[in-house]
Amino acid sequence: MKIAVARYEIGAPADFDAFALRQRQVLAEAAGAGARIAVLPEYLSLELAATFEPSVSGDLPASLAAIQRYRQAWLELFAGLARALDMHVVAGTFLLDTGAGRYRNRCDWFTPQGAHLWQDKLQLTGFEKATGLVEAGDALKVFEVDGIRAGVAICYDSEFPLPVRAQCEAGARLLVVPSCTDTEAGATRVHVGCLARALENRLFVAKAVTAGQAGWSPALDVNTGQAMVYAPMDRGFPADGVLTQAAEGQAWAVAELDFAAFEASRAQAQVANDRDWPGQWQPALQRAVVVTCG
Repeated sequence: MKIAVARYEIGAPADFDAFALRQRQVLAEAAGAGARIAVLPEYLSLELAATFEPSVSGDLPASLAAIQRYRQAWLELFAGLARALDMHVVAGTFLLDTGAGRYRNRCDWFTPQGAHLWQDKLQLTGFEKATGLVEAGDALKVFEVDGIRAGVAICYDSEFPLPVRAQCEAGARLLVVPSCTDTEAGATRVHVGCLARALENRLFVAKAVTAGQAGWSPALDVNTGQAMVYAPMDRGFPADGVLTQAAEGQAWAVAELDFAAFEASRAQAQVANDRDWPGQWQPALQRAVVVTCG
């Protein structure tokens, strides 16, 4: 199967119709490239804050409250595009009101058959905690789609090995990472996390990112990072772990995912972190012994 990950330049749509038109255009491009799965970035819904006056779009609590009026239209838009394009659409994330002025950073996954799946972000960044507005999710999921199992790790979640390992042990062979980072350091952390998760679990990792600048938004102001698809660094796969990345000016990076290649690579593995993972749980390795030098 082919997967497309977006390098999505943040815009400032005048209204929801303008936003919807752009989504139709960019997703049609991914479908035209043969993608069966298209992944949009984290915080995509915050682009909709631009449809309101500056006093709202420039204020995070006000903008989060305001975009809730678009939630149903968002669901209908991406569900309709998934069906029309016969493609799985991972619609980045929507900051969803859970009541009492709190929001969950939710990744919506729409299938061509009409199903709506979702994964909430589990680990909050310092920025998200500081807002006092965002709360962590409380469930870890794996989706069965087109005969394979896939998990979602939203940006910072990709930097934590144990939840992704749990997804792998539940059968996930693809990890989808919608991301939004505003510094080179942040982009590097997610990049390294994606490489590590691919190595540890012998699975594909597909990362979509925001790009460009949006000075009108307190959350989307600066955007860094690169859209990439990763694979294990082992025989049969690229030595640097990168299957593909978006070139400058490209909206999508597209890669062919050969899941059967995992078994072939495991059979002739240089190392097999996925197979050897239980070795770290030996009783002697659960606590380090402090050795004092005279």
